[in-house]
Amino acid sequence: MRFARKPENSTVRWMVFASAGFSAAPLVLAAALLGGVGQGAWAAGDAAQTGKPVSLSKSAPADDYALANLPAGSSSPGVDVRERESLPAKQLFGAVETPAPLPSEPIGYYTEGCAAGNVPMPQVGEAWQMMRPRRNRYWGQPQLIAFLQEFARRAKRELGINGLLIGDLSQPRGGPMTSGHRSHQIGLDADIWFLEMPDRVLSEQERNTMSARLVTLDHRRINPRRFTEKHARLLRMAAKYPQVQRIFVHPPIKKYMCAFAERIGDEDKSWLARIRPYWGHNYHFHIRLRCPAGATNCKPQPEPNPEDGTGCGKHLAWWYSDEPWQMDRGVPSLLYREGVPVPRPRPKKPEPRREITMQDLPHACRVVLDAR
Repeated sequence: MRFARKPENSTVRWMVFASAGFSAAPLVLAAALLGGVGQGAWAAGDAAQTGKPVSLSKSAPADDYALANLPAGSSSPGVDVRERESLPAKQLFGAVETPAPLPSEPIGYYTEGCAAGNVPMPQVGEAWQMMRPRRNRYWGQPQLIAFLQEFARRAKRELGINGLLIGDLSQPRGGPMTSGHRSHQIGLDADIWFLEMPDRVLSEQERNTMSARLVTLDHRRINPRRFTEKHARLLRMAAKYPQVQRIFVHPPIKKYMCAFAERIGDEDKSWLARIRPYWGHNYHFHIRLRCPAGATNCKPQPEPNPEDGTGCGKHLAWWYSDEPWQMDRGVPSLLYREGVPVPRPRPKKPEPRREITMQDLPHACRVVLDAR
């Protein structure tokens, strides 16, 4: 099945407003949002964190409408606007150090989008500290920042912890990152370390260099000395927030959470469906918020809907089979038999993943990138 939309034929004239002393960027953003972001439908599956589209028919790349109506003053000095369309988008968004001065709006999808009007998470609060600040990834939509502050304060108050160590959120204008993440592009994702915040304010150097700690022994076993019931209660608290759609954790953590819900006699276990097993989340958990109400240009991910209502059955059993570990996110990994690595020759280096370019992103992301 293919999903397509009719190409835009309208043109927005903004030069008159600019010459009269008005800012053109909000007008262009509005035009781009109305005409250039409705790009298809997304698959209903949740086998992967990325939530790839079924099939997407995009409008003509780099069309004259999008290029002619960019505000003067490029965020990529020395780069021709048309040439920029084929450059890796991570280079463009990763080079911008300030947010777009536009109304807050998550644009596109979690793995192919950008963010207008991101705001910074305070580096240090009474119940949180931001880690790796030199990366400049402590930006998010206002809804995410408000959630993190409220969640951190509540966790400290009700669970008796010192506070949260918070990792990457988003770049100032969202978009693809230069390293590390495929998602975190629209200002609605946040990584939180399992390592508890110490009872003192870390120096900036410490927050840039201090190591996180794995809480699993391998992809099947939890480390009971590092992951405790306090962590389980923290995850349960987060999963019960209505704006939280998913929390990605390593499979043994999901297994622990299923047993924990049974042990405490939780009558309503529906929150467990939002705890999703996924590769690599063994020292932090990844919170994803739903598209906010009224954010019509935010492409939602389908709601998690496991057959058993919790994801503790067939879905979790698949992660405990050998299958997901033979191919780690599409990259050949160690072969396993009953969870034990099987020696084999080093595999050939896989072909590099195709870089996301500006042509892959919603038209409005050009306006976000260039807004002054």
